Amino acid sequence: MTDKRKENPSDWIPAAIRHFVDHSPDNHLQDPDKERAFDTPLVGFAGGNDPLFDAYKDHVGPFHWTPLEVFAQTFPDCPATADALTVISWVLPQTRATKADNRREKQFPAERWTRARTYGEMFNAKLRQHVVDLLGEAGIRAVAPMLSPQWEKRESPKHGYASTWSERHAAYACGLGTFGLSDGLITPLGKAMRVGSVVARIRVEPSPRPYDNHQAYCLFHAKGICGKCMQRCPAGAITAAGHDKVRCKAYIRQETMPFVKNRYGFEGKGCGLCQTKVPCESRIPVREDRSE
Repeated sequence: MTDKRKENPSDWIPAAIRHFVDHSPDNHLQDPDKERAFDTPLVGFAGGNDPLFDAYKDHVGPFHWTPLEVFAQTFPDCPATADALTVISWVLPQTRATKADNRREKQFPAERWTRARTYGEMFNAKLRQHVVDLLGEAGIRAVAPMLSPQWEKRESPKHGYASTWSERHAAYACGLGTFGLSDGLITPLGKAMRVGSVVARIRVEPSPRPYDNHQAYCLFHAKGICGKCMQRCPAGAITAAGHDKVRCKAYIRQETMPFVKNRYGFEGKGCGLCQTKVPCESRIPVREDRSE
């Protein structure tokens, strides 16, 4: 890697991520035609010392890692300070075909959607490792928290199901989107997407956060209108009170997973109906979207 690239990480890191997504043979649905799983991603950055990561310990739970905690436990022989670290986050948007298929469904996910959720997330894991390896080749230590053997699911005192690192919370800190009524992250490319992140010992200018609260892009929270995701949820797990994670998970395990195996012939999960046929499917919604 050239010195010029090292001097411009805010340019070459997003370019490298986009190139991998656009050209990797692994970015497919593992279908006979090897159809693309995700379109070109968005990339954002947050400082390792961003106060949001400490705030997550209060909001999610004391078990939620700060960037410094996950870096220190991964590289105990490489002392670092929070301000020397950067969180790199990306949004992998679903393709038009995948969204169109799922938009037509009312009870169970479309096959394309299930493949994107199952095999597309496997590709997302490869992307995480690719970014870690790419940075390593440049002499920059990095860790993908979701790939850490210490990552685990936990119980949040306030929110129930949680974990030691949240990809959506990392993306929010990196200026990539805000949360909706269904708990999905609404991004400039919409809510129908997957997210990933890496923590690296490199300083990159943080991306601007063009919002002032964590629900700014949601029409229901911001304007008191919409609520389309409530109508789309086949489990009744989304109400004006928010997202019932227990009910959602039970539906996926008891209804969706058996359906996927019997209908599509592979082990998979997911649903995503609340992420499609809603105003925030493919963009940040505006007031006029409430009638869609």
